[in-house]
Amino acid sequence: MEVRGDAYDVIVCGAGHAGCEAALAAARMGARTLVLSGNIDTIAAMSCNPAIGGVAKGQIVREIDALGGEMALTTDVSGIQFRLLNASKGPAVQSPRAQCDKKVYALRMKHVLEHQENLDVFQATVTGLIFKGDSVVGCHTNLDVDFHGKTVIITTGTFLRGLMHIGKNKNEGGRMGDYSAKTLSNSFLEAGIELERLKTGTPPRLLGRSIDFSQLEEQKGDADPTLFAFYDTRDESDMFHVEHHGETFAGWRPGSDPVSCWITYTTEKTSEIVLKNLHLSAMYGGEIEGAGPRYCPSIEDKFVRFEGRPRHMLFIEPEGRNTNEYYINGLSTSLPFSAQKEMIASIPGLENAHLLRPAYAVEYDFAPPTQIFPHLESKKVENLFFAGQINGTSGYEEAACQGLVAGVNAALKVRGDAPFVLKRYDGYTGVLIDDLVTKGTQEPYRMFTSRAEYRLLFNHGSSELRLLDYARKYGLLSESRLRRIERKKEQIESSVAWVESNRVGEQTWATLVRRNDWDGSLPEGIESLPDAVKAEALYRVRYDGYLKRELRQVEKLNNVEGIQVPKGFDFLTVTGLKKECALKLNEMGPANLGQASRVSGVNPADISILMVALNNS
Repeated sequence: MEVRGDAYDVIVCGAGHAGCEAALAAARMGARTLVLSGNIDTIAAMSCNPAIGGVAKGQIVREIDALGGEMALTTDVSGIQFRLLNASKGPAVQSPRAQCDKKVYALRMKHVLEHQENLDVFQATVTGLIFKGDSVVGCHTNLDVDFHGKTVIITTGTFLRGLMHIGKNKNEGGRMGDYSAKTLSNSFLEAGIELERLKTGTPPRLLGRSIDFSQLEEQKGDADPTLFAFYDTRDESDMFHVEHHGETFAGWRPGSDPVSCWITYTTEKTSEIVLKNLHLSAMYGGEIEGAGPRYCPSIEDKFVRFEGRPRHMLFIEPEGRNTNEYYINGLSTSLPFSAQKEMIASIPGLENAHLLRPAYAVEYDFAPPTQIFPHLESKKVENLFFAGQINGTSGYEEAACQGLVAGVNAALKVRGDAPFVLKRYDGYTGVLIDDLVTKGTQEPYRMFTSRAEYRLLFNHGSSELRLLDYARKYGLLSESRLRRIERKKEQIESSVAWVESNRVGEQTWATLVRRNDWDGSLPEGIESLPDAVKAEALYRVRYDGYLKRELRQVEKLNNVEGIQVPKGFDFLTVTGLKKECALKLNEMGPANLGQASRVSGVNPADISILMVALNNS
């Protein structure tokens, strides 16, 4: 086989949402990077719903932006509707969401990759890995061209032995109209990396002009949209302008010309059709081996789990500005095509709808994530990193944040530097990765605010402030942006101190702000602050007691996290530790006592025993 060029520092296998962030992060840190895609026309494709954000996911996108990633900007310039979810609840759980133009999103992200220094894009399907001893040193491709790299990042999404199901019909592929990576899995198995199967699905797409919108409930976006990128700390040249490098990038001014989504509901007739055809469903008919997503169930699951409840909400969402194609959010299914047509015709407004694409389920290989370290490197193969759905996650945002962390760590590995590890108290990205590596997953993992025990610290507006030290340490943001974030941080802290110490009448401004009957009035000095500064300062004042309580819990966790477990430590040698617990810990190989405490089946008494043993070792 031909070997193409000298060894790269980082090779990224796959150019979905994880692959794009991984490649950009590594290249921006100065690593010579290659991203391989089986089809470069589908870079950053939105295979399912063309939407970014949502509960907890919106916070992840802001964390990606705070660490120098690209998803937030690309979402803003391709967004066609913006909504702040949980707007009536507290700021800690408010989450931005955007419906995007899926083609514009993908086009802009591809263009960004093409213009990134230190980054090569090449179309080839990775067919296997090249090993030297216990390390990966490159990959084979379907073009009989080998690429050598000091590190390799796997971001293959649903393409590893991908198999699509529509009733009894099966087609190979990671998504409809695309290929299946059929041989790469063998490389993982040969290296001793375990693989299992998962399943996900996507709803049918409809022709918009065949929908009777008069029967649907209109859902407009927010008049004052909440964007994803932090613009108050960016240079003018880093903004969302479409002119770069003398070329026009895809996109438009964020929030301009919003479009509507629409709401309808399933009916008793829909329920009858689904239950009548249940035995023909790929999932219920025994055609699918892998577990499906619990929190994004198929319509079959909904009618089976919630028996007697025929009315389920469906969202009819446009796929872009320049297409008449609509996505039915909430109608994922693997029923046969004939049953899908009958089912859709039973839904108000869709009686005469024309299907452009049928719904289908896709089954694929994933590598249980307990086999990787918290910096996403394989425990079994050195220099091999995993990010995205290969780790068992579901969602563009979950994939992208893993890709960014993997890209940073691959670049650090090449330099010989210590890895970048986000903690659970740093943000949702840290929670996600810690959950994966310590607990694993038996179903597609989706992030929710409830998964984070310190979620009051994770309001989306604070991402830059929480992650500032990491961004500075690893050079992920420009010096000018770092200075602006520092200035913003100082303004917030001084504003909080002023509100806490200055009085209005017989009480401090802080006491007034914390009262349930506060009318929103503020002194001129606070009212005139930039919106982002004012919002964060008031959040800290209003929830001061709750935030301090969580910070005390973080301090306790820090103490436990600080007790390191030596590499290769044999838990079976610990007197008093149950054998079952010791075997589980030996299998997981936690890096510290905090991680050990989160391993399934390990209880506080076990941690007390381990603390004594590690202090005496």
